[in-house]
Amino acid sequence: MIRFAVRLSLAGGREAAARLVVIGVAVALGVGMLLATLAGMNAVDAQNQRYAWLNTAVAPASADPAAEPMWWLIREDYHDGDSIGRVEVAATGPDAPVPPGIPRLPRPGEYYVSPALGELLRTTPAAQLADRFPGHQVGTIGRAALPSPDSLLIVIGRTPGELEPLGARKVTQIMTTSPDGCPRGCYVGINRDGMALVLSIVAAALLFPVLIFIGTATRLAATRREQRFAAMRLVGATPRQISVISAVESVLAAAVGTAVGFGLFLAVRPALAAIPFTGERFFAADLSLTLTDVLAVALGIPLGAVVASWLALRRVQISPLGVARRVTPKPPRAWRLIPLVAGLVELAYFVGRRPPTTNGQLTAYLSGFLLILTGLVLAGPWLTMVGARLLAGRASRPATLIAGRRLADNPRAGFRSVSGLIVALFVTSVATGIITTYVANRGEPRTDSVAATSLTMWFPREDGPAPTADQIPAGLGTIPGVRSVTLVHANPVDEPPPIQMRGTPAGFDPYRSWWPSVITCAELDRLAVFGACPAGARVVAVADDLIGERAWDLTNDSYVWPAADLDPAQVDRQPIRSVVVNTTSRAAFEQARTMLINAFPANGFPASIAERESNSARLMVQFQQLANVVMLASLPVAGCSLAVSVAGGLSDRKRPFSMLRLTGVRLRTLRRVVALETVVPLLTVAVLAIGMGFLAAHLFLRAQLNYTLLAPKPSFYLMVAGGLAVSLGIVASTLPLLRRLTGPETARND
Repeated sequence: MIRFAVRLSLAGGREAAARLVVIGVAVALGVGMLLATLAGMNAVDAQNQRYAWLNTAVAPASADPAAEPMWWLIREDYHDGDSIGRVEVAATGPDAPVPPGIPRLPRPGEYYVSPALGELLRTTPAAQLADRFPGHQVGTIGRAALPSPDSLLIVIGRTPGELEPLGARKVTQIMTTSPDGCPRGCYVGINRDGMALVLSIVAAALLFPVLIFIGTATRLAATRREQRFAAMRLVGATPRQISVISAVESVLAAAVGTAVGFGLFLAVRPALAAIPFTGERFFAADLSLTLTDVLAVALGIPLGAVVASWLALRRVQISPLGVARRVTPKPPRAWRLIPLVAGLVELAYFVGRRPPTTNGQLTAYLSGFLLILTGLVLAGPWLTMVGARLLAGRASRPATLIAGRRLADNPRAGFRSVSGLIVALFVTSVATGIITTYVANRGEPRTDSVAATSLTMWFPREDGPAPTADQIPAGLGTIPGVRSVTLVHANPVDEPPPIQMRGTPAGFDPYRSWWPSVITCAELDRLAVFGACPAGARVVAVADDLIGERAWDLTNDSYVWPAADLDPAQVDRQPIRSVVVNTTSRAAFEQARTMLINAFPANGFPASIAERESNSARLMVQFQQLANVVMLASLPVAGCSLAVSVAGGLSDRKRPFSMLRLTGVRLRTLRRVVALETVVPLLTVAVLAIGMGFLAAHLFLRAQLNYTLLAPKPSFYLMVAGGLAVSLGIVASTLPLLRRLTGPETARND
């Protein structure tokens, strides 16, 4: 029976060949996307394993009393906006532990660097980078210690006497636990659970349209296949034999598609590794698959194809006469709107009632998003029916009337082929709305803003006595490209004023009216770029970096700081809290940083506000890029589903259409009918999914961050319009089939 089924599948003419090819392509796309997602999760785990050694300071103490300790200090440095991991070590004996990637601990005056940092040292003037690292390079850090090919890492050898005053810790072992498994928290690494959640959402948004594509392809020429299998039942074939034949057809296409999908994944793996969606690129080998992954996909996809085939042909398996008993399905009911409304109500409820814990917030918001998404999928047929009835009721042309009636009679079929867009467009709209608003409010400042061109060196009170003005390097002001060097002094008012419960003006926030530092108005006016003083004030309270929350208020160039009750002569007597260097070039910025690091090696390294915010901002932008990938990949797949659905519908309805042509209906009228049957659900779903996505994003932003949704950039709308245009173009490519399939010969009774 299996041999007969194979012959029947391969010898069914062009129709059978086309069906196998389409199913194989759909399966290949789904397998490729699924493998890429599984490999991405494995790559995050691999990257986290190589982050482990950088968290050595949080490792529990060794149980071996004979283990020799090592002094360990890790700090974050920057260059040109990129983070540099600076590890400083000092051995206390010959058996001190050695980090991975290097053959031995560096001696005082020696250091090992990662390949990316080594290249940067060779191409950057020493005054801007190399001079801040004491000693000379003795080797390169190996791949076993590098989370990414782009990692900037350096391991510097020191003496115990140099490291102990800097706050270094004694350790007796190198950390080997992945950051996501740190018992007491880690300094660096990836939130594996959060990244897995993001990748899972991306995978679902990519796979859902592909699954719809597979289901649509399986139904290609479903009427003809059902009639053929029904005829076999009538001449004596058993339900089991019909099941075997349909299963063989499905498995044959799915097996070929699965093999092609594995090849597709291997072909695009190098390109996937170059996408820094965790903040840094992967090594290509990190995008690997476990044996469980391979077996689950290789066996699960064909098995799923068998189940889909059985469901598609269940009427024939019940009774051969079931094919002839076709009736108009019951219309969908309005109850399908309940999950959609419930999800919106849940998100709206938490506006002003944000849960206090992270787990509570995840439960509240994620469940709301899932309810809305489920509601969109459930309500789709009902909304399609309502739209089709309105279309038919207002029809002034035959094509509009016919298309509206057909959609109203079977809205589930009309919605099914475009339902894959729901997940993609909803996820993309939510991500775009949230990320656009977040970046506008808290994102990385512009590269030409004062938040990006000003370098700040902090002197926290807990780090010891503040430096004197004589200790600040005099050469800072002589660096070409340095516009100003400003000493910011501590505010003698140690704490914000108490909140007044009565008589407080509306919108007054005492915490934003107090800042930890002070500066004279004469100095602030001379600087010109760090805000202004209120009228009549001589001293104002300012942020340590002279920027504060203005870093995210990029439209406010005339920020007015609150006045401080202090005489200008008293400002210089206050401890120095920070040094702010404003520059006009990147070279001056890095040279000033190197000079400050060498002058104050025990302090935290200087940086700009833009650099300190760059990691989170870049990660948000990378999430936005993933959302764009979801949309750009899903729209053409949805177009292919529509095209297959149209082609299958034309094949199933070629006789009725041929009869209409014989009665005088023009070909262009039939083409308009087919176009309306596909365009109306497509555009309806697109508008609905995007609108619900933006509404859900707005409710989340109001509840979690008290932000108002901002309109996305024009590029978002251009991508949506371009994707829809591609989808409609794919659909239009099937319309020429109408002339060939509906000729006069089709109307004859065979």
